[in-house]
Amino acid sequence: MITQPTHRRNWNWLQGRETLLAVIFVGVIFVNIQLSPYFLGVDNLVNVFQLSIEKATIALIMTLIIISGEIDLSVAAVMGLCATIFGWLYQGGVALPLAALLTLGIGTLCGVFNGMWIAYLGLPSLAVTLAGLVGYRGLASVILEEKSVSEFPDWFSALGQKNIAGLPFPPTLVLFVLLFAVFVGVLHFSAFGRTVTVIGNNKEAARFAGVGVRRTKLTLFIVSGFMSALAGLMYAARVGTVRANVAEGFELDIITMVVLGGVSIFGGSGTLIGVGLAVLVVLSLRNGMQLSNINGSVQTSVIGLLLVLSLLLPTLFHDVREARRRVKPVPPLAPPIADELPKEESQRSIKTTL
Repeated sequence: MITQPTHRRNWNWLQGRETLLAVIFVGVIFVNIQLSPYFLGVDNLVNVFQLSIEKATIALIMTLIIISGEIDLSVAAVMGLCATIFGWLYQGGVALPLAALLTLGIGTLCGVFNGMWIAYLGLPSLAVTLAGLVGYRGLASVILEEKSVSEFPDWFSALGQKNIAGLPFPPTLVLFVLLFAVFVGVLHFSAFGRTVTVIGNNKEAARFAGVGVRRTKLTLFIVSGFMSALAGLMYAARVGTVRANVAEGFELDIITMVVLGGVSIFGGSGTLIGVGLAVLVVLSLRNGMQLSNINGSVQTSVIGLLLVLSLLLPTLFHDVREARRRVKPVPPLAPPIADELPKEESQRSIKTTL
C-alpha cells in the first residue's frame, strides 16, 4: 500500500486548520459589521492591532516555546516588571535610551533565570514560569507600589501613539511585521526551527541524536525574556504611563492565539501562519465586543471558552477519525492469480482453456 509522506500529511492538516481559521475570521468580521458600523473604519482597524500589539509580539516567541514542548506563563509578568523598571529608572533620572537598554537586559536575565531551571535542572516549565509569574508581579509591586510613571518624552510616545508620516499606522506596527517575518524564517526555514520541532516531537530521541536540547531550550527562554521586555517598552510608548499591574491577564490571550493557531499544546507541530490568523481572530473578536460595550469580564470568559474549544476540538476530531478507521470494513482479498494456484488446478485450468 502506498502511503502519503508524513510531512505532506502534516502540511495538509495545517492547511485545513488555517482554512478553518480564515473562515472563522471572515465570520467574526461579518458579525462585527452587523454589531457596529464603525468596525471597518481605518482608524478602528489600526486600533485592532495597535491596542494589542504587545500580545501579538509575545505570541511569536510563545509559538516556538510551545512547539518545543514547553510553556512560559511568566511572559506577561516579565513584561509588567520591565515596564515598571523602565518607568522607575526614567523617573530616577536615567537617560531614556539607557533606561530602555537596561530594561531589555533585565528582561533577558529573567529569561535566563527561567531557562536555567527548566533546561539544566529539568524542572517543569509550567511550575517554574508559574512561580515566576507570582514573583515578578510581586517585585513590580515592590518597586512602584501604587504609583505610576508618565510624562515620557514626546519622541518616545510618538513611537506607539502617532502614525508614520503619510501612513495610517505607528512605527510599532512596522516593528511587529518585521519581527513576524524574522520568526517565520527562523521557525520554518532554519536549522534552529527544525531543532525546536524535533525536540517537541521527542526530546529523548533528539538528545540521543546529538541535538543540543538544553541549549535550545535555554535560548528559547532567553529570547522570551527579551521579547517580553520589548513588549513592555512598546506598552509604555503606546499608553504613555506604566504601573505595577501592567499586562495582567495577557497570558490568556497570548496562549489562546498560539493554540488556536494550530500549535499542539503537547509540542512538535505548528506554524506561524496559523498563529497569525489566530491573532486576527482573537483581536477582531475582542474589538467587536468592545464596540458593542460588552463587559470586560464577559470578554475574558469568551476568550477562555475559545481557548478550551481550541484544545478540545482537535483531540475530538482525532478520536473520531481513529474510531472511523477502526470500524472501517476490511476489503475482501483478491482471488489468487494463476501462478499461485495449486499445480493440479493450474493444469486443469489450462486444459479447459484449450
